Amino acid sequence: MQKIDPEWEVSIHDVKSMLDRGEPFVLLDVREKDEYALCRIDGAHLVPMSELGMRMDEVRRMAAGRPVVTQCHHGGRSLSAAAALRKAGIAGVKSMAGGIHAWSLHIDPTVPRY
Repeated sequence: MQKIDPEWEVSIHDVKSMLDRGEPFVLLDVREKDEYALCRIDGAHLVPMSELGMRMDEVRRMAAGRPVVTQCHHGGRSLSAAAALRKAGIAGVKSMAGGIHAWSLHIDPTVPRY
């Protein structure tokens, strides 16, 4: 099992629990549009990493006092996105460790892997 930095990351299992409980949070998918077209987690909002800087105000409005969890393919881009969002003043943003790949392996095997 991958070691998770609790200051910067949240596990796929914790995200699944948050979704199942209906917790108010923003799941921000920072992959590119072609990746999102292949597979996605229901309820995720697509804001590609390549557009994040231009769409920061949109993300602030979405967050509006709710926690934000960023998500990508394996977890690298989402960590970078979390750092960028925190730098822009959105507090407590965390990355989903392992990304949608780990989600597919351990949470929902119907989500295609690529």
